[in-house]
Amino acid sequence: MQFVDLKAQFGAIEEDVRAAMDKVLAHGQFIMGPEVAELESELAAFCGSKHVIATASGTDALLMALMAYKVGPGDAVIVPPFTFVATAEVVQLLNAHVVFSDVDESTFNMDPDKLEQTIERVKSEGRYNLKGIIPVDLFGLPADYSRICPIASKHDLFVLADCAQSFGARHGDQMAGSIGDIAATSFFPAKPLGCYGDGGAVFTDDAELADLLQSIRFHGKGKNQYDNVRTGITGRLDTLQAAVLKCKLTVFREELDARERVASRYTEALQSAMRTPEIPQGMRTAWAQYTVRSAKRDHIRDHLQSLGIPTAVYYPCSLHQQPAFADADGAGVSMPVSELLSAEVFSLPMHPYLTETDQDRIINAVLDVA
Repeated sequence: MQFVDLKAQFGAIEEDVRAAMDKVLAHGQFIMGPEVAELESELAAFCGSKHVIATASGTDALLMALMAYKVGPGDAVIVPPFTFVATAEVVQLLNAHVVFSDVDESTFNMDPDKLEQTIERVKSEGRYNLKGIIPVDLFGLPADYSRICPIASKHDLFVLADCAQSFGARHGDQMAGSIGDIAATSFFPAKPLGCYGDGGAVFTDDAELADLLQSIRFHGKGKNQYDNVRTGITGRLDTLQAAVLKCKLTVFREELDARERVASRYTEALQSAMRTPEIPQGMRTAWAQYTVRSAKRDHIRDHLQSLGIPTAVYYPCSLHQQPAFADADGAGVSMPVSELLSAEVFSLPMHPYLTETDQDRIINAVLDVA
């Protein structure tokens, strides 16, 4: 059994994928070929963002967004500690300060009340120039932008939505990618929309910001690649990956519906035995992972492993406890919710091609020891 079954997905779309890749091999434009711009237009239409800049990875997407906002030494950006390292890593790569703010126990996402407290504390201390916030749409569920964005606006901070796990999700009438001042996603193979390597994208409605991002993506180019008007990176999505993503996007809505069916069956069967995901009213998650909580986590996982059923723990150690962030604001300070989640959460197999037979096997195995 696969935790994420990419082979099953490939089997369903193999003919189209091979044809799309053959087309790229034939025209030979492997860097910034026509499929890249086509993908950007299709992604923009899908999520309702005016501008999309495809990138070499989700980490590059986050980094480029911060570079576009000129984040640097002396600046600070608020991030949740219960997330993948890339969210905070990009802040430190620019020699800016990471400020951790704890998450909400029911959604696992940034807690708006704690966020406001953190902002007021940091501003009163005056050690950093607080510039922005990076909420994370953890496991596919959008953060509470209806509260976070007004808080950010009140304090003149930008909101960079980290939707690395949530492309395809919805917050009210807005799709992930169209929320916040700027957004970044990942197309890592295991994501809901993933390519066959690394990839990502930045989303914005600001035309000037989009132009700036296109320059940053290609070594800070101006009129051409030898006209270097700013410091940039090699952040381009390659054409073969764009071709793969274009194929996957054609079945993406159906796959999101399939993920929803898998999640609903899990929740119906397991909600009496453990804490299952809570989806606030008006939101739709992309179900990047199906993550549950139990004080008996290790016992349950050991039992499933003995039966050949894979599980995963995202994230066993919160970032404020990691050596890489020893100098961050919040390092070594108690972040009780993040620490509790790190001790209790685990994820079950989740993908659009999970059969009911396999899912029943997973459910029964969990209930045997939960």
